[in-house]
Amino acid sequence: MSASILATEIDLETDTRIKAKLPIGPLLPVVGGNLAAPLVGGRTARAVNLDYAASAPALQAVADHVTEILPYYASVHRGAGYASQVSTALYESARQTVADFVGARPDDLTIFTRNTTDALNLLAKAVPQDGEVVVLDVEHHANLLPWTGGRHRLIPTAGTVAETVAALEQALTERPATLVAVTGCSNVTGEILPIGEIARIAHAHGARIVVDGAQLVPHRQVDITALDVDYLAFSGHKIYAPFGSGVLIGRSDWLDAAQPHLAGGGTVRSVDAEGQADWTTGVARHEGGTPNVLGAAALAAACRAIAELPEGAIEEHEAALSARLLEGLEQIPGVRVLRAWSDSTERVGVVGFTIEGHEAARVAVYLSAEHGVGVRDGKFCAHPLLNRLGVTGGALRASLGLGSRSEDVERLVHAVRTLVTEGEKLDYELIDGAWAPVGDDRPAPAWSTWGATNPVDKGSDCGF
Repeated sequence: MSASILATEIDLETDTRIKAKLPIGPLLPVVGGNLAAPLVGGRTARAVNLDYAASAPALQAVADHVTEILPYYASVHRGAGYASQVSTALYESARQTVADFVGARPDDLTIFTRNTTDALNLLAKAVPQDGEVVVLDVEHHANLLPWTGGRHRLIPTAGTVAETVAALEQALTERPATLVAVTGCSNVTGEILPIGEIARIAHAHGARIVVDGAQLVPHRQVDITALDVDYLAFSGHKIYAPFGSGVLIGRSDWLDAAQPHLAGGGTVRSVDAEGQADWTTGVARHEGGTPNVLGAAALAAACRAIAELPEGAIEEHEAALSARLLEGLEQIPGVRVLRAWSDSTERVGVVGFTIEGHEAARVAVYLSAEHGVGVRDGKFCAHPLLNRLGVTGGALRASLGLGSRSEDVERLVHAVRTLVTEGEKLDYELIDGAWAPVGDDRPAPAWSTWGATNPVDKGSDCGF
């Protein structure tokens, strides 16, 4: 262990509020869990990744599985060669593993997509043309924008979960809808919605329900049969399988009747020279082209690894770390932890917060440059919710996962407290609209194009 990492730990040990607590380690090993991050000024520290809600690192078991199967990669479904036959079996067994992981019904379709956004856009094309979709205003843009264009009805959320569910039921009573689209839990606050109850209400009023499970599925066991959920979408990159695959699981009738998501090879039974096609049904209808076999296998490997954990292990791990994080942040003057509902009692390890007098984007850069801590800043693709919470300039978000440990939480709390009580140690400047440390001397890996003269391209505010 380098002296610079020891110095960071010694600094943390001087805080008696942190020192007295027992350590909590990772629940499962992740790739990059012990990555060394350079700090401005020449020091290094273990990189603290508190941005699981955006993209989780690969589980080591997932990376090992991909390495194991890579020599056998070949075209699937139509190849007679040995590797092609092995890859086809791998792909279809991955489909069954993912379906079983979330309690899919025997006649549900499990369609591999690129991610949750892709899956929800696929379903949006399958909703009957005259159907209306009811959406809450807490949704990630992935579960809001696909339904727009005159087809959606936005329901403002109330101050409590109970009042919000009641408002949804009242809206369906006043005017029936075809589909209720709802997140499993907020990607801003981590608060969980009562999906089973919402499904019951939707069905009582003749509507189906789709759940954006991008945040919920990596943190909680989800059984769509038990919950009576019609459709579920989630992403591999949020469940420790960042290999470009997501999934839409649900009832087949709408999907079999819809136009193919991607028209192309594999989606037809036959086609003539004029392009008149006899489209197939089932999963092949929406998986045009060569599929992401490795991504599907990686997603299945993540599902297997998580399913093998003892019952309640994830909840216990996250609850302990979340409690530390919330307690630490709430003790710091000027810190506001964001909540959508005053009566919410269940949450995953996602905590949104602001610091009075400090711009979120600048704080995020400070945390990285001076403390080696990575968090998210901005509006997290949930603009309506942030606006309702009165956070117009963006917030910070710390998110936990299977590879998180108590030291990660302690480092963040210590860094935020240091910022509030002592201020920044470095100077910062705006370069092309993004904050950067003055004289940033952090080296990049030899293969990387990032460097001191290349500040991060923040893109649109949606993604941050």
